[in-house]
Amino acid sequence: MRYVTCVLVGFGLAVLAAAGSASAASLRISDAWIRSAPPGAQVMGGFATLVNEGETPVTVQAVQSDAFGRVEIHETTTEAGVSKMRELPRLALEPGATVRLEPGGKHLMLMQPRRGIAAGERVEVVFQLGDGSRVEAPFEVRAADAMDAGHAGHHGHTDHSGHGHD
Repeated sequence: MRYVTCVLVGFGLAVLAAAGSASAASLRISDAWIRSAPPGAQVMGGFATLVNEGETPVTVQAVQSDAFGRVEIHETTTEAGVSKMRELPRLALEPGATVRLEPGGKHLMLMQPRRGIAAGERVEVVFQLGDGSRVEAPFEVRAADAMDAGHAGHHGHTDHSGHGHD
């Protein structure tokens, strides 16, 4: 009886471990980049495409990076011609859903850089999911002037290099 109990408990833990990693395996992060900022800037914007390739919803509960003191998910909206930015407490992706973190919309606010971060570098960013799993993604730092003129010109108002977060 003791052997059967141990086998069942072990099997149950294996099932839980597999279920816990299902969300992480189903979240794909691509085209991840950070807009460079002038030296001394305390805020940078992060952008990427997130896709839930799984069959269950995925919730991004938090985002972090060793390169920054704080990372928040934000959304820029326009109301009555005025752009407003607000923090999103989480980001939910239904099965098959795609969420674009892009200038002028949902994006990452990367605050309090712990060192100088220059164009051409890669910065690891970790997405913490609601089931406790984590997805790491390398973000390429791109020079603001290297972006295509139409993209930068249309979304230039979301450059967070001068944003006043502490």
